Amino acid sequence: MGFMTRRAFLELGALAGGTVAFSELTACTNGSQTSSGATTSTSSASADAGSASSPSAFSSTNASVGAPRVYFTRKLDDASLQTVFAAIGRGLGGGRIGVKLSTGEPGGNHYLKADLISGLVNAVGGTIVECNTAYYGARGSTDAHYRVAADHGFTEIADFQIMDEDGSLALLVEGGYHLTENLVGAHFADYDGFLVLSHFKGHQMAGFGGALKNISIGMASREGKLLIHSAGTNRTSWSSAATPDFLESMADACKAVLTAQPNMLFVNVMNNLSVDCVCDSNPTAPKMTDIGILASADPVALDQACVDLIYASDDDSADLIARMESRDGVHVLKSAELLGVGSRTYELVEIG
Repeated sequence: MGFMTRRAFLELGALAGGTVAFSELTACTNGSQTSSGATTSTSSASADAGSASSPSAFSSTNASVGAPRVYFTRKLDDASLQTVFAAIGRGLGGGRIGVKLSTGEPGGNHYLKADLISGLVNAVGGTIVECNTAYYGARGSTDAHYRVAADHGFTEIADFQIMDEDGSLALLVEGGYHLTENLVGAHFADYDGFLVLSHFKGHQMAGFGGALKNISIGMASREGKLLIHSAGTNRTSWSSAATPDFLESMADACKAVLTAQPNMLFVNVMNNLSVDCVCDSNPTAPKMTDIGILASADPVALDQACVDLIYASDDDSADLIARMESRDGVHVLKSAELLGVGSRTYELVEIG
């Protein structure tokens, strides 16, 4: 295990030669050596990160001491998923553990496959959990959603529950942008902790989807999803708020979830990097090659690291970058950081 230098971060083996735009930003590259000789480097997103010309900056200043660590492996298999999760250095403890993932809309094939995640799910003794969608589709009702979970192999590897099969639970949002409450699945309270297992990809409305989307939209009940999408104005029918308000409402929901249940750890899998979400039954085929798996105790740091890896790639990432920028996707990262959900400054640690 070793800390990545800024140069190594930008090259990343198969991503060698990738560049990140640094106009209007200042990057500091004076990494430090640990006692074991590993080079440490910190990535720090500036206040302007996410603009078309300047997605992020990198630094290793004293101000970044104590930044959350994001662990990264380029390998995409069951064993590596368990290894990168273990690198976080702490578990979820005893009790009932939920593994939150997206079951994926039928017709699409980019959802996380059961054979990839089964070892980790069983290692934490988890029950796979999901919530129904707010749109009319195969996952819009509980009975149909259970059938999708079975068809996609999730019920074969672990217990499975639709958390909002019995309605919603209201969580208080303190000091939020738009929401005063967040409506999650009623069975959210049955769990003593969560492994949030997310497929990182583009998203039609949010620009990208990762850990923050999984604990906001993903953990919301059907009426909670409507509430977030409408920025707090509607919980009974579909209405779309302006994109910044929607993204800020996602951040509100994240804060409520983590305040109510702080015992969460996060893993993002960067494969099948389509511009579209797994909620799409016919997602656009990925143009990028797979990148790897990342894990952290900080969901903001984790999603920021994934965004940075997209920008750092010299692979065909233009369409995914365009999707993120057209929705100002990093606004959810900025908003969540300001609410205290996590930090956009992080240390990236590559493991074998």
